Amino acid sequence: MSAAPTRFNFLPPGTHPNARTILWTRGLRAFADGFVSLLLPYYLTLLGYHAFEIGLIIAATLLGSGGLTLTAGLLAHRYRQHAMLAGAALLMTFTGVAFMAATGFWPLLLIAIVGTVNPSSGDASVFGPLEQSLLTRAVDASHRTALFARYSVIGSLVGAIGAQSAAAPELLQQSLGLPPLQAVQAMFGLYGVLGMISFFIYRQLKPDNDVLPEPAASPLGKSRKTVYRLAMLFSLDSFAGGLAVQSLLALWLLQRFDLSLTAAGTIFFWTGLLSALSQLAAAPLARRIGLINTMVFTHLPANLFLLLVPFMPTLPLALLFLMLRSMLSQMDVPARSSYVMAVVTPGERAAAASVTAVPRSLAAAASPAVAGWMLSTSVFGWPLVLCGALKITYDLLLLYQFRHVRPPEESPPP
Repeated sequence: MSAAPTRFNFLPPGTHPNARTILWTRGLRAFADGFVSLLLPYYLTLLGYHAFEIGLIIAATLLGSGGLTLTAGLLAHRYRQHAMLAGAALLMTFTGVAFMAATGFWPLLLIAIVGTVNPSSGDASVFGPLEQSLLTRAVDASHRTALFARYSVIGSLVGAIGAQSAAAPELLQQSLGLPPLQAVQAMFGLYGVLGMISFFIYRQLKPDNDVLPEPAASPLGKSRKTVYRLAMLFSLDSFAGGLAVQSLLALWLLQRFDLSLTAAGTIFFWTGLLSALSQLAAAPLARRIGLINTMVFTHLPANLFLLLVPFMPTLPLALLFLMLRSMLSQMDVPARSSYVMAVVTPGERAAAASVTAVPRSLAAAASPAVAGWMLSTSVFGWPLVLCGALKITYDLLLLYQFRHVRPPEESPPP
């Protein structure tokens, strides 16, 4: 009798079922973030706002995400994280409905602060630290980076599909005759619907993987100094990244090369696809050279490519360097998440994820307004040059300060 065929399993061996649930919601949110990050500046342009005002609203989304993420991280050691994730999904629904209805600058600014709109292609939101803490509990240390790689791959891949879906308003205009403004507002309504679907999926999380940790006087203990040092470095990286978030990069391409929204969506589909596929190499590379080396030696050339993009005289050359950057720029993401979870104690993981994420969000919140001002004075692309230079500085500092701080699985046996 022949043996039964082995069923393909996307998850690493021995992974808790909660991981699959979290990967599903990661995909839904990535799809929503993918089209919203491109439609947000287009929507604000349709409403008559200028680049500086658009930069302020984008900055407000990052500022609000920082506050929500910090609150979630500091409370996660007291409350069940699956319940907190469900609450965040309801807030996502409110955000979509509110953006669909609001047109005034101050209401939009307020919604940006309290809502969950993510103007980047990454997961700069309240969901990330909570999900990362649960994922770490769902797998053993030897497969942790591989699981985080899958989490990041899904975010990048589905986010790329979401970016391609930013062309949907044009299709709605052609097929249903909707005015451009109403077509974009319909997409914000879809964003809210995806938040509600995420809410029901989060309710399927099994509580045995979401137990309350033992009471502690502080959410961060002996790992506090390490977490704070990482937070400072990650803040520099994120401040730089805020100069070239996907929304602003799309705005620059629209200004510099007069691209259509459909063309911009196609470009970000391919950059997101390349980022997603490249992250599959993060886990095997980390096993060979270590997490810190993986973070630094893939990030450095990616930032050099970004720095050179504005100097390209034609659109094909600019796109070539953007594609080269995308092949390397996100390989550090699963390695970074895995590293933070590895160098702290289990009870500190949610707080560590938040404390390293919040300064990143706050730092990133300061730079889009700067980038918007730069773009309002010149279409050259100075924000991309400054972004690349600062990120290279971050890479070198990270390597210098943490090259000897190894997670347990990389430490030599006593």
